[in-house]
Amino acid sequence: MRYEAATLDYFALLKEGKTIALPESARTIRLAILADCATQQLGTFLKTLAARNGVRLEIYEGGYDAIDLDILNPASDLYAFDPAYVIVLMTEEKLKSRLYEAADRSAFAGDTIARIRGLWQAFAERSGATLIQSTFVLPTERAFGNYELKAADSVGAIVAEINHQLAVQSREAKNVLLADVDFLAAGIGRLQWRDPRMWNMAKIPCRLDHLPALAQSLLDVLLAASGLFTKCVVLDLDNTLWGGVIGDDGLDGIQLGEFDEGEAFVGLQKFAKELKRRGVILAVVSKNDHANAILPFAEHPYMVLREDDISVFVANWENKADNIRLIQKTLNIGFDSFVFLDDNPFERNIVRTYLPDVIVPELPEDPSLYIDAIARLNLFETASYSKADLSRADQYREEAQRELTKARYGSITDYLASLDMEIRLERFSSFNLPRIAQLIQRSNQFNLMTRRYGEAACEALMHAPDAVPFTLKLGDKFGDYGLISVIVLKHDGDDLAIDEYLMSCRVLQRGVENFAMNAIFSYAARIGAKRVTGRYIPTAKNAMVKNFFGTFGFEIEADEGTAGVRWALDVDRYEPREAIMTVAVNEI
Repeated sequence: MRYEAATLDYFALLKEGKTIALPESARTIRLAILADCATQQLGTFLKTLAARNGVRLEIYEGGYDAIDLDILNPASDLYAFDPAYVIVLMTEEKLKSRLYEAADRSAFAGDTIARIRGLWQAFAERSGATLIQSTFVLPTERAFGNYELKAADSVGAIVAEINHQLAVQSREAKNVLLADVDFLAAGIGRLQWRDPRMWNMAKIPCRLDHLPALAQSLLDVLLAASGLFTKCVVLDLDNTLWGGVIGDDGLDGIQLGEFDEGEAFVGLQKFAKELKRRGVILAVVSKNDHANAILPFAEHPYMVLREDDISVFVANWENKADNIRLIQKTLNIGFDSFVFLDDNPFERNIVRTYLPDVIVPELPEDPSLYIDAIARLNLFETASYSKADLSRADQYREEAQRELTKARYGSITDYLASLDMEIRLERFSSFNLPRIAQLIQRSNQFNLMTRRYGEAACEALMHAPDAVPFTLKLGDKFGDYGLISVIVLKHDGDDLAIDEYLMSCRVLQRGVENFAMNAIFSYAARIGAKRVTGRYIPTAKNAMVKNFFGTFGFEIEADEGTAGVRWALDVDRYEPREAIMTVAVNEI
């Protein structure tokens, strides 16, 4: 786990790369690297860093400065390799060379963006893979000095405009994510980032000792796009969200405000609030009496976070590792989706020891440095953002209310009936594509095939004549779960194949699985299909659905090892299951 940034040592990583040993069951991702610079060592570092996350990379490296040739030629080795992700790494050195030769500088930025956008579109027409496009590092030489950005035809102004347009254009390109290499270089220092000698001799895009950081930054985007990212931050309170100990110092005695250390704690809370707004779940684990722990959230005038920002609030005197287990059980997400922030090294080590999958960053003694220490690790990469993220904390608080209600009923049937659930089965729509793609990327446990369709691939499914893609939305008397399941059916001769089936673990044991399977077999009967088939492809995280098809009466047709297990059931042998919910919409 990335507890500190010092793990990105150039020589240590080269040595580590020679001893990579992943189990055969490790997840494999096919990655292509296209660049206008040398990438051999970059590929080595990507493999090594991916292995730290339990991922095996199979890499195709395009020829030197052959990005256009690879993408525009439908018969190129790129498409034969069939990657899931493609990194397109473009350097400012090559960009400047073209700029210096340009006859009309006023058109250069627009022409460059048109070329790159054309590559994106050509790639999307030939592949459903996700393309990760780099930004350009702003040049360090400035012919205009501080006037550079005011001079529209200066090198710095043109490169900055191209980066801006890359961001704008990528918002409309469903198959494209950005890797902000300029931000990385700026953080290190652009003068320190560049090594003109290595560029001139070997066309290496940065100083050798910064290649691991470049690889990590690119990998962060790839892993987030493939479903590996932070979903929950667990926060300590005393000396983490405020200075001092609330139980000893009282409300007026804790440090929280506009000056000195108090302002540092306000800054961390503002950052946490921004994470919550982006869709990261916030939880609290504190060794305190609950009444003391909750008091600042309700009454302190400088408190940025309030109780309703926290999805799960645990304050007691128990072991913090045990309390994080309780939070994990409540949220039903993997431990590797958690980040734990605590000023106390003893508490950090306890959690690391007993919950090794939880990311536990080292925090400096000075709270003013907390945010910078966290930022260096880039723990909050994401590959999507939608309106659903804004309400995620509310949804998890509602789930806690459901759990409290559940305890009051004698049977699960009575409890489900009390929820007044309403379900909507709807075909894919352009409006829902961002949320559909996001759920596909986020779902790991209840995910039978783990195919990481991006927005572009989902849009293609909408228009595929043999595909029936649909979503499920669920609500009850406590609130709206939103979009909670994605299912893709495909016509396959006399069979109806379940090509994709995933669901949010928040709605397990609500009867949604029963409703969905009833709907699938009802549709199969209407179109005259003889069988419904499905496949379970094992991953490190989806063992919970290993026998999902078996519970509905399917029988194993073939066990193909890591390629998965094929299941089938005759339509006339299916027995409908109970689903205690009202059907508001059914579009299949």
